[in-house]
Amino acid sequence: MKIKWVVNNKRGEAELERVNHITVDLDNETITRAVAELEVPMSEKVFFNGYQSWSWSPEYTDQDAIYPARLPKVLIRRFALDRYADYHFVKYERRKGIFHGFSYCYFRNGNKFRLFASLDEDPGYTIFRYSCKTNKLTITRDCEGLKQNGCFHAFDLYYHEGSEKEVFDGWFKELGIEPPKAKRLVGYSSWYNRYEDISENSILEDLEGCKKVLIKGNLFQVDDGWEPTVGDWLEPDKVKFPNGMKAVCDRIHAEGYLAGIWLAPFVCTKKSEIYQKHQDWLLKVNGKNWLNGSNWGGFYSLDLDNPAVIKHIRKVFKRVFDEWGFDLVKLDFLYAAAPFPSKTRSRAGKMIDAMKLLREVCKDKLILGCGVPMMPAFGLVDYCRIGCDVSLDWDDKRIMQYAHRERVSTSHSIDNTIYRRQLNNRAWINDPDVFFLRDDNIVLSKEEKQYLYAIDALMDGILLTSDNPANYSEEQIREFKDAIELREKATDIEMVYDKTPHIEYKIDGKKKKLQLK
Repeated sequence: MKIKWVVNNKRGEAELERVNHITVDLDNETITRAVAELEVPMSEKVFFNGYQSWSWSPEYTDQDAIYPARLPKVLIRRFALDRYADYHFVKYERRKGIFHGFSYCYFRNGNKFRLFASLDEDPGYTIFRYSCKTNKLTITRDCEGLKQNGCFHAFDLYYHEGSEKEVFDGWFKELGIEPPKAKRLVGYSSWYNRYEDISENSILEDLEGCKKVLIKGNLFQVDDGWEPTVGDWLEPDKVKFPNGMKAVCDRIHAEGYLAGIWLAPFVCTKKSEIYQKHQDWLLKVNGKNWLNGSNWGGFYSLDLDNPAVIKHIRKVFKRVFDEWGFDLVKLDFLYAAAPFPSKTRSRAGKMIDAMKLLREVCKDKLILGCGVPMMPAFGLVDYCRIGCDVSLDWDDKRIMQYAHRERVSTSHSIDNTIYRRQLNNRAWINDPDVFFLRDDNIVLSKEEKQYLYAIDALMDGILLTSDNPANYSEEQIREFKDAIELREKATDIEMVYDKTPHIEYKIDGKKKKLQLK
C-alpha cells in the first residue's frame, strides 16, 4: 500500500512494506508538521493504543467512539481531569468511527492482524488516527515546534499482516528488544484495602496474614501511605512507621519474600518539602507550576532538566535500595515526567530519557512501571501496569464513568489486560493490577472476582492480592491456590474470535474455555 507524507514543505510517497524508514534532511528548521496518510480498509475490529498505562484501550467497531472527560468544564478545570493523558495536546473528535492512539494500532479480521507500529519514538510520539468512513489512516509525528538540524527520522514504521504471534514477534524483533529476564510474580499489595491508611502495625499484621497463602520468593509490596506526603521520599511518616522502612523491609525479608515499595518519583504535592523549599525544582508552564491531576488534593511535576532534581532522585533511590534494602520499586504517575517537549527534545524523547534515568538509578533492582506512556518504557522496566486501577465494584461510581479514560474501573482494567496482552513477555512482564477474594470492603460479586483472577492468571505475569489473607476462609485459601495453579499450569493460551469470543487453554492436556464478558 502507498504511504504519502509531508514534513514541513517536503513531500514524498513510498510503498509501505514490513518496515519503512522515512527520513528528511532539515537545515536548522523548526518543524511545523510531519504527517503521512494511507488507505486502510476497515476490519471487523480495530485497536488503538491509549497514551499511558491507565488509558482505556479496548478493540473498537465503527459504531464506537473515543471520548475525553464528559463532565462540566468547571469540574474538569477544578480537578485537572484533562492532565492525566493526552487531552491537553491531542484533539478528540468525539464521533463514532474516528479513533486515535499512540505507537501502535492494529486492524483485525478473525485471527488475522494488520499491525502498524512505530520503531522509534525518540523524535516524537507516533500518533495514529483512523476514520472508518473514509478508510484513511493518518500518521502524525508529535514534533511540532521541534528545532532540527540534519537527518530527521520523520517516520520509522513497521507493518505486517499475519497471526497475532507473527506480527507482534516481528515488531519486537525489529525493535531489537529481548524478552524480559525477570520472573513472574505472586504476592500482596497494601493498596486496595487499606489505601493510604497504613502503618507499621497494619503492614506487619498483613505480613503475618500472608503466611496463609504466600511462599518464599513471593512479593510483599508496601504501597502509598508510608511517606509523610507525596514528594518526600527520604524518610517515612515517623508516626505511622516509627522504626523506619529498613525495619519493615527486614521483617519482609525474614519471611523470605521480596520487598517492594511504592514511589511517585517525578511529582510532589503542596505539602511536600520540595514544594515548600524548592520552587525552582518544579516544572513551569507559562510561569505556573504544572498540575498533573487531583490525587492527594493536586500534584505537580518536577523539572527533570534541573540538575538539582536529578541529584535528589539519585539520593532517593540510593536510600531505598542501599540503606533500606528493598528489592522492587513500583514507580507511579510516571507520565508527569514529560507533559511537554522542549525546543530540541520531543515529548516522547524526554519521556524516554526519564525512563533511562530510572533504569540507571535502579541498577539491577526490579522496576514495576505504572502510569507511564507505553513505548518509552519498552525494555526499560521489568514489569509494567497495562491498565487502570481496579475498583471495588465493577465500573466505579456513575459520575466517574464520565471522567477521563484513565479512571478507576475493574471493567476497563480487564479490557486492557485482554487487549494489551501482546506486550507481555515482549516489552516487559505485564501487571494487570490486583485481584480480590475477600467478602468485606468490596462490592464485586463472587463471579466477578473469579472472572478477574482468571483473566489475570491467563493473560499476564503478575498475580497480586490486596486482601488480608489472615481473614481468608478455607474456601478462599483454596481459591487463591486455584488462581496460582491456573497461572502455573495453563498452556497453549489463545484468544478465539467467533460469535462468542473466548480464551482457550489447556491444563494437564485437557482443553478449557473462558468466555469473555
